[in-house]
This record gives sequence, C-alpha cells and structure tokens, in this order.
Amino acid sequence: MTDTNKTTTMPTRRNFLRTAALGGAGSAAMLASLNSAARAQSSEPIVIGAPLPITGAVAADGIEFQRGLEMATAEINELGGILGRPLELVVEDTASGGDDLISSAGQRLVDRSNASVLISGYNLGSNTALPEIAADASLIYMHADTVVRHNELIREDPARYWGSFQYDPAEIYYGIGYLDYIKNLVESGQFTPSNNKIAVITGPIAYSINIANAIRENAAEYGFEVSLYESVQAPISEWGPTLAKLREDPPGFIAVTHFFPQDQAQFMLQFMNNPTPSLIYMQYGASLAAFRDIAGDASEGVLYATVIGALQDEIGLGFSEKYLAAFGDNASVNSGGQTYSALHAYAIAAALAGGAGAAYEEEQNRLIADRLRTLIFRSPMGTMRMDPETQSAFCYPSQTNDPSLGMPHIFSQIQNKNENGYIIAPTPYDVAAFKTPSWMG
Repeated sequence: MTDTNKTTTMPTRRNFLRTAALGGAGSAAMLASLNSAARAQSSEPIVIGAPLPITGAVAADGIEFQRGLEMATAEINELGGILGRPLELVVEDTASGGDDLISSAGQRLVDRSNASVLISGYNLGSNTALPEIAADASLIYMHADTVVRHNELIREDPARYWGSFQYDPAEIYYGIGYLDYIKNLVESGQFTPSNNKIAVITGPIAYSINIANAIRENAAEYGFEVSLYESVQAPISEWGPTLAKLREDPPGFIAVTHFFPQDQAQFMLQFMNNPTPSLIYMQYGASLAAFRDIAGDASEGVLYATVIGALQDEIGLGFSEKYLAAFGDNASVNSGGQTYSALHAYAIAAALAGGAGAAYEEEQNRLIADRLRTLIFRSPMGTMRMDPETQSAFCYPSQTNDPSLGMPHIFSQIQNKNENGYIIAPTPYDVAAFKTPSWMG
C-alpha cells in the first residue's frame, strides 16, 4: 500500500478550527444553494437503503447508525432534499450476521424498496457481500467497515467496484498508530510504564486480528516487546484464564483489539478485582456508551481510539448537542455520526452530479461516484476525502500531515464514567491531557 506524500504546513489550532467550522456550515449552504437553483426533478422520494445490524451482537452500534441516518434525512429534507426530491429512509436488519443475512438485507433494499443508494456503518461477515450487490445493481454503496479488504477489492477490480466507498480509513492504521501514540506518551514524559511489554488480546473477527497483528509485527521497531498474544472467542464474559496470564507476567501495556463493548466492559470489571500496573487500550468498543454503562467506575482511565469519531470542536460539539437532544444522553455520537456524515456527503455529491440515480442507472451513478472521489467534505468526524486508489478516506496523520485533508485517528481517554472520553490526541483536536489511571497509583 502506498501513502500519499505528506504535506508539511501545519495550521495553528485557532485558525484551523475556525476554518473547519466554516467548512461544516458551508456544506449545508452548498446543498441548499444547489437545491434553490434547481427546478424540482420530481416529487418521488429517493430511497436511502440502510442494511444495518439492528439486532444481535453489535446492535448497540446498529441502532445508532439508524439514528444518524434519520437525523441526516430530516436535515437534508429541510434543505429541499436532493434537487427538490425528498429522501425516504428504509432500513433492513442484518442481525449482526454473516454474508447470508447481509446479502439478503441488501438485496431486499434493491429489489423491494428500490433503493437509490446503500449506506451503512459497519457490518460483520467477509465485508464483500454488499460491494457485490452494489456492483451488480450499479449502485453507490457507502460504508465504514474500516477494513483493508475494501481497499484490496478496489485495487483488484476497480471496473467492477467503482460504486463502493469506505468513508473512513482502513484498520491497518490502528496498530501502527497505537504504537506511535504510546511511544510518544512515554518519550514526552506523560507516562512511565513498568516495562516495555505489550499484551495483545484479539477476537475472531478479521478487523480485530489485523490490528493485533500490526501491533505484534511492528512492536520491536517502536521499542516494545509483545509478551502475550491471546485470541478469545466472542462473545466472552469470563476473562479469568486471560487475566491469570496477565497477572503472571504483568505487562506495561494491554491492547484489547476485540471490540465488542459488552465484552470489554466485563474485562475491566474483572481486571479491577486485582489490577496489574498496565495501561489499557481498548479498540473502538470503549467509545460507546454501552461500555461505560456496564463497566461503571472500572471504565475510568481506559484509552480507546477510532479513525471515525465525533470531534470535540465547534462542528463536532454542535452535532453532539443536537444528537443527544434528539436521542438521549446515553446515545453514542461516535456511531451515529458515521452514517450521518455519509448521507450528507452522498446528498452533496448527488446534487453536484445532477441528481440521484436508481438501481441499474449506471451512467448517473457513475457521475455521483466521480463527485464522491473528488469531494472534500468536513463532517463532525473530520474531513472525508477519498484516496482515489482505494476509495477509502485518507487518514490523518498517517497519510497526510494536513488535518484539513484527512480523517483523524483520534485517541481518547475515559476520565469520567458519566461522560464520553476526552480526545487526548492528535493535535489540533486534543481537548484534554492524558491522566495516569487510578489503578496504577
């Protein structure tokens, strides 16, 4: 995989955040302007097809994905829809299942609901089922599966998968990004580990395994040693055997790349019965309110990261305020913001292309795909800008040093069980300083 050449000019925090705020407002203004200048094409609704995991193991995310789409649909309709045509959201449950359930849900959206686009957060399975359906129907499909498999599909056959877009960076940046972060944490004097050992705990899903492998394969280069590499089944509620291994040889760092929030919460509850002097990082799941709800006090001090999370700047906080007002204080803005951002980006691209296309209308949908490839969209999650080689969002700071041209890989720490974690890296998005967890003294 080749990264883009990194730019070297870094804006000041104040100027950058001011510009970013204008960008978010400008996106809505652009769509409103396009709509006001256009003659309504039709009153027939544009069906937004959403294959989402509403039930099952990752339902906590699926419900938020639906909420994000509902909010975006309402906002876009208030702006005049897409060139005068209103949006209608149709959801099909993928039940946190494999390719069979995912394919069935996607096919129903195409055949029964006449979807003009497929938009999801993430689904499980092989991450190829929905790209295949979109390719067969000549549709746009936007997702945040966060997997390198998407990038491989695009590279292998761009002529077939021209309509599939991963609107966040792939998971390959998590492992190296984690190592880089903890190295900087130590070298800056913010944290002094008990040793340089990392215990890596992963699950059965390729996403988790890829991140764990990246940590294991690159740890030595960053000055660390992987002392334990443990793979667990999912779901898991009894962590005793794994914790026994950790307590036998306590590492300075623990990285849990298995991402189910309920499983991570059980780990923390059981870990706190006899904690080791280890800094704990948990992949993605700890960003969800469900993790804090279950873990309670045991959640405080945990680090987590995401390459697509709601920022705590003017745009991100504005979105969060609206989202929590609509869906309650326990709603998860990090999840809802994903699909919310994707639908807004699609609406702008479709309006710029002259309107939404239906299934099998390849010519029009290719025009929309062309607009998505060149769109620079400032969302509550940061900047969505597609790498033309992979049709995945560029990652800041791994692929670009310019925060206005990449979606940030943000690190957060839970410092209060009743609040979302505070962003502690990278600049200019950090709003709080790292704190040594209470179990480490």
